[in-house]
Amino acid sequence: MFERLARRYRTPESVQAFVRRLTYNKKNTMRSALGVLKQGEAHCLESVFVAAAILERHGHPPLAMCLDSADHVNHVIFIFRERGRWGAIGRSREPGLHGRAPVFRSLRDLAWSYVDPYVDDTGGRLVGYSISNLDDSGSPWRVAAGNVWKCERYVLGCKLRSLRASAARHRKSLREFLNGGHIPRDYWW
Repeated sequence: MFERLARRYRTPESVQAFVRRLTYNKKNTMRSALGVLKQGEAHCLESVFVAAAILERHGHPPLAMCLDSADHVNHVIFIFRERGRWGAIGRSREPGLHGRAPVFRSLRDLAWSYVDPYVDDTGGRLVGYSISNLDDSGSPWRVAAGNVWKCERYVLGCKLRSLRASAARHRKSLREFLNGGHIPRDYWW
């Protein structure tokens, strides 16, 4: 199944478009990539599994970035590198937390691109990020019939790198959010 999808979706941008078309999963599940495709719905980490299963066939390792929030509502994205620049594929209820074109010089720069859109009126504020390789989880994240909670625990448990915006930047982002949202950036997919 992933081979067929890899023939159809050859670029990270096309995989991002595919992932965005999946219904957002609001249930408490942790389906494998195969489970997501069978159900047609995914939350952030489940969409990472799908993106990784497709793009590894095009030479991209199954890497995830966990964005850690002060309100403990973390967000996970698939990360990839093209021509020396980092990008991401993501699925969220919030469009500003979807993917990014590969324009970032470092993983830290990529993580910073999520700081402003992460702010909301519930206390959402990024405080750090971590990087993981899904294969290191020891979990069958590609094809498991049931949930793959072990992979989630691994991704969420990786070493955190601090990422804190100033109080002034946070207040500005919160004002933007309360006044109708954040201004879209040209590097968002």
